[in-house]
This record gives sequence, C-alpha cells and structure tokens, in this order.
Amino acid sequence: MRQSSNLIPTLREVPADAELKSHQLLLRAGFMRQNASGIYSFLPLGYRVLRKVEQIVREEMDRAGSVELLMPALQQAELWQESGRWYSYGPELMRMRDRHNREFALGPTHEEVITSLVRDEVKSYKRLPLNLYQIQTKFRDEKRPRFGLLRGREFVMKDAYSFHASKESLDDTYNKMYEAYSRIFERCGLDFRAVIADSGAIGGKDTHEFMVLSDVGEDTIAYSDTSSYAANIEMAAVTATYNKENVPAETLEKVETPTQKSIEEVSAFLNVEASKCIKSLLFKVDDRFVLVLVRGDHEVNDIKVKNYFEASVVELASVEETKEIMGCEVGFLGPISVSEKVEIVADHAVQAMVNAVAGANEAGYHYKNVNPDRDFHAVYTDIRFIQEGDPSPDGQGVIKFAKGIEVGHVFKLGTKYSEALEATYLDENGRTQPMIMGCYGIGVSRTVAAIAEQFNDENGLVWPVAVAPYHIHLIPINMKSEEQKELGEKLYKDLLGKGYEVLMDDRAERPGVKFADSDLIGIPVRVTIGKRAAEGIVEVKVRNTGESMEVSVDELTNTLSSLLEVK
Repeated sequence: MRQSSNLIPTLREVPADAELKSHQLLLRAGFMRQNASGIYSFLPLGYRVLRKVEQIVREEMDRAGSVELLMPALQQAELWQESGRWYSYGPELMRMRDRHNREFALGPTHEEVITSLVRDEVKSYKRLPLNLYQIQTKFRDEKRPRFGLLRGREFVMKDAYSFHASKESLDDTYNKMYEAYSRIFERCGLDFRAVIADSGAIGGKDTHEFMVLSDVGEDTIAYSDTSSYAANIEMAAVTATYNKENVPAETLEKVETPTQKSIEEVSAFLNVEASKCIKSLLFKVDDRFVLVLVRGDHEVNDIKVKNYFEASVVELASVEETKEIMGCEVGFLGPISVSEKVEIVADHAVQAMVNAVAGANEAGYHYKNVNPDRDFHAVYTDIRFIQEGDPSPDGQGVIKFAKGIEVGHVFKLGTKYSEALEATYLDENGRTQPMIMGCYGIGVSRTVAAIAEQFNDENGLVWPVAVAPYHIHLIPINMKSEEQKELGEKLYKDLLGKGYEVLMDDRAERPGVKFADSDLIGIPVRVTIGKRAAEGIVEVKVRNTGESMEVSVDELTNTLSSLLEVK
C-alpha cells in the first residue's frame, strides 16, 4: 500500500481527552477517530490490526472445534423477557421500538438469541455437544465511556456458546476454550494471566477472566508470590485465621462521638486502632435488608455478599432506607439491638474481636467494649476483600496485587438460559432434559487497545509482528531522487511478491516527518532508501529494539525473513 493514497492522519499533539497511552497513540498514529462518546471509527491502519486479531481468534476457535456463524445485533425483547434479563440487565441495555411499536434491544451479548436458535434446531442428545461462535459488533450504553477502546458503547467481540448433554462434556469444552484463549493471547504477544472470576450479569459458575497485565487496568488481580494462583480481587477467598486476644470482656459503654462517622474519624477520636472498630454497612439484597459487618481495617466485598445470598442485585441501602430501617444515619450504624427484620452477616475477622468499637444506631454515639456473641449475634462467613500479605488461598505463599485489563472471559453457564428459554433435548432414554451451556467471550477491539497499552515507547506504538498493520515500512527518503524512487518501486514490488505486507511512504515529505510518523505508527521493520541507493545499500531498522544495519539489496530478503519470523 502506498502511503500517499492511504488515510493515516497522524497528530503531533496528544488529544486533550485521551487519558491512557493506548488511547493517545491510537488517535495520534491515525488508527482510529472518535465519532461520539465511546464510539469510534477504525481507520485503515486500525482496521488492519483489528482484522489480524480477529484472524488469530478465528484460527484458534476453529482449531478448538468451534463453528462460526453470525447472529443479528438487533434482538427481540421477548427473548430477553423470557430469560428475565430485560428487567435485570440495567440501563446498559440499549432498548428501542420499531415503527410497529415492537420492542428490541441492540445486543450487548447473545445468550438469548443463540439459546433460542439451538432450542428450535436441536432436539436429540445425538446432536450434542455443539460449540458455535461469532465475531460481531456489540452495544452497551456505558454510563461513563472512557479509555478509548477499553470502555466503549460500541465494540467488536467474539462470543461463543456451547451446548451439552453432560457436565463432563461441558468441562471438556471449557478446558479446550481455556487453552484456545491462552494460545490467542500468546500469539498476540500479550503478558496476561487467567484468573478466577465472578460471572456478573451473565450468570453461571466456574469462570475465568483473561487479564492483560497493565498499571492502568481497572481490575485488580490477587496472585500468589510463590504459585500460579491468580484471581480477580472480587473472587479471591480469604483463608486467614484469627485468634481472640486473651483479655477479659469489659462492660459495654455508650460514648458520645458528635460528628465522627468514618472509621478513621472514630478511631482517631477514641484513640483506638481501626482494626479495633467494627464497620457496619446496610445493604439491600434483592428485596431484603442485611447489615454487613467487617473489621475497620477491612472492606466489604459486595460480590461475596451477592454470592453468599445467591442474589440478583446487591446495593448499599439509600440514606432514606437506612434511616427508616435502622433509625439513624450512615456513620453510626452498629449490630446491637437491630430489628429482627434485618439479617446480620459478619466476616470471620469480626468474630475474633474483643472489646471493639461499633456504632450505637443513634446519631452522635458509638459503643465501646462491644463483644460478638455477647452483645449481638451474626452469621459468619468470608465477606471481605483479600489484602496484600494475606495467605494465598491455595496455601502457597502470600497475596500480592497487580492491575489488569480484562480481554476474555469463559463461563460455565449450566442450565440458567436453557431452562428459562426451554432449550431441551431427548436423552438416550427418551426423557426431556435441559441443555447444559458454556459461554466464552473475547473483546476483540479491547484486545487491540490492550496490545497498544503494552507495546509502546516514548516515540509511539511498537506492534508485535503477528498483529502489526504491515510488516515493513519502506521509506525512500527523497522521492525527487530518481535512484531512490526507482529502487523503492523495485523493492516494493519484490517484497509484495514474496508475501510481505508493505507500506511505502511515497509522500513528498521531509525525512524527519517520515521517520517520526514511522516511529509513531510502529510497524516492526523500517527499510530506508537513502544516499546509497545507487550502490544497492539500504538501512534496516528494527522498531522494538532500535537496532539498525546497512544491508545490500541482495541480502535484504534473508535479513527480513529472520527479523519478521513469528515466534
């Protein structure tokens, strides 16, 4: 491709609203442009990278036995109503009506559509297992689109769905998908981890997220410093043990704390450590209220609360609800003399506390010398976020934290959707059974951004060979020089003929502009045709190392072959 006839609008200045390096560089290097908040056009270079990632995904999905199809982005509301998600998915679901006033949604995912499709076409166990995938644009009305392609309202996703007659069959496919995902992200050159995860709005159990390690990641990974254990911080189990301090329980005492509400304020005012305070938070769990207790130096994990109660929705009670249920405002809540209508669930660490501080359920007051089981009763479970330094749940080493960008997620859905949409089959004995399902997603456009986030330097993008928009950036320095122009044309045709993808900068620009754009775009190898063109000598520069060498035209193919070998 000749650069003069391509659309590569590079920018010298960093766009003001682009926070992340990947967002800045993909805009500056002319890979994409924003059309509206969270909505982007892929320009020619960006689209080539997107297609490279898609092709890797497609090859590995085919290799794993999944079959490609394409479903509509516009989905009937009735299907979502059958599954129940029309009402529970939330405002991220883009809803609309057609001219006949029929309701539709722009698909953020396709569990309902694929389940209804297989329900209508597959009736016997002899047709199972079945594994189907698509690569398609998805839509989610994000409240705060940000970080470019990492959190948009329109994005490209690969979603696969498997259907089974047994859990063993699902396990086998799940493992194949896990291995396929690992190969996909390895081929993209990414530094990633597969971590234990929560299934979120999709539902199901036994899930893993594939996280690209990055300091700008929105997710926190808890991992062992001595083993392969890794989990999203939301799902990391706390296995720490707690021993009660061997001191006598003192008399319960109500003390005035006029304006002290937070743990930090209360602990400072009463001159006690935060770990000696009980943090009390009122949650609305579906249609009931639950008072959740953790130690003052710990944080409530609402995902664990949700999973403990097997709830659909968990959220903090509003100010009004808190006053109505507990009789006081947030900041003075505590577990003593709580209405029987309110369940109390506490973290294991709370059970070991002695002579603690807790809210008195009265504005301006706290209790001192609060002792669990004497002053209040609760159900104890693991309900807090794991912390760095805690024991690793697998019993090996201690926990450390890293940031990650989620690029893939695999789920065991079970029968959640097949039962709701009545996707059944006849087993060997002629009995009707619900299909057992799995779900496997990769954010394709998000993966492009994750690669850009990991592969860049102070001069621009540094694409791995497997996903680079072109293999070679061919740059005749002076297009007015007949020798350079002639050699450039010859090399361009020869390299294309040998199967290389070549971008030739045939623009009438100054050398400095050409080199700056080349570094910004980040093509793996640059071949510069300069003053030694008449001698048949060119300069070859490797983008990721900065190494440069002069090479004769006769040796160029061998040199490029070794530099562009995909590991």
